Amino acid sequence: MAHDGSETQDSGSESGKTQDAAAVPAVPALLSEDELALVNALQLSPRASWTELGRALGVDPVTVARRFHRLSAQGTAWVGFSPGPRLLEQICVAYVVIDCAPGSTARVAGALGAHPHMVTIERTASGHDILATVATRDLPALSRYTLDLLPHLPGITAVRSRIVTHMFTEGGRWRIAALAPAQRARLTAPPPARTTAAAARRTAQRQLTAFDRALAVRLAHDGRAPYQTLARDLDVSLSTAKRRVEALTRHGLLRFRCDFARPLGGWPVAVTFWARVPPADLPEVGQSLIRLPETRNCAAISGPQNLILQASLHSVSDILRLETHLATTHPTLDIADRVVTLRQDKLLGRLLDEHGRSVGVVPADLWAEPARWPRDSTPGPLTGLP
Repeated sequence: MAHDGSETQDSGSESGKTQDAAAVPAVPALLSEDELALVNALQLSPRASWTELGRALGVDPVTVARRFHRLSAQGTAWVGFSPGPRLLEQICVAYVVIDCAPGSTARVAGALGAHPHMVTIERTASGHDILATVATRDLPALSRYTLDLLPHLPGITAVRSRIVTHMFTEGGRWRIAALAPAQRARLTAPPPARTTAAAARRTAQRQLTAFDRALAVRLAHDGRAPYQTLARDLDVSLSTAKRRVEALTRHGLLRFRCDFARPLGGWPVAVTFWARVPPADLPEVGQSLIRLPETRNCAAISGPQNLILQASLHSVSDILRLETHLATTHPTLDIADRVVTLRQDKLLGRLLDEHGRSVGVVPADLWAEPARWPRDSTPGPLTGLP
């Protein structure tokens, strides 16, 4: 369901503009049921037209557009992009645990937020200070970033990387349950046709062009940007912009996603489980875990634990309930540690405030050379296009 560009008068497009501070309340209200329904609809079909969204939600398109514009202006919901399954097979992703000198964690997290390879940054209540998700174009680039750059940044005392060997699921596939089954059916696209082995190999070998990278950066700012806007901003024809977006999504290199301020939507708790699973059981356990409604990210990793599970929960008490369920359902799964996120500073390129609202964008540039980023880089709401 592609955004047809015909209903863009009130699209909530960010287009490199900073948010209006007056539109962002200092003490934010919780998201309403109607707003959560819209978020759920956009999770299912991030670029659906206002007409399609309104039909599924039972409201008129103007109301849907106005509602999303308000959420976007307040930083409480947004549409961006994440790597698709085929791109995840090409790049190198790692969960990086960072220790900081006493009193420097906030400053370090802020400085790291300006790095395009720092996809997600969480400050944790555990034996380490920061848990980050890092993505680079390949293993050598990850090595340069985590061995040659990060340990020398002011305030960082230790860096430990756990490389993803297989991503069972990532946060772009996580859904809230705010819609009725009939509403979901209206927005759920049919599964893509199965590709041949040869086609899959061609896609896996496909390299993103410089234009694709520029397109990804633009979509990181506004995943609902109409094709006309993309064509104008990138100085290409409308047909070229449309064709490239459709090709990237069709080949599984790019996936659109809707995110929101989780603490304001009823999911204020994020927990990370580090676990050990017998290698022979790992594929089956991983596939089972991704079916849990709480699961946000699940991956096989290197290191003393070979599985990471990240979940979004309604309350701290849900942590024990989920852990008990995991232990009961998967007796071979041994949870070595459970880490609660105290504050998320960055989510897939979005800089977040203490309430989880988007306050700026540092688009993930997985293909840039890490060493070119200054050691004393400082964060900022980098919402302008390069």
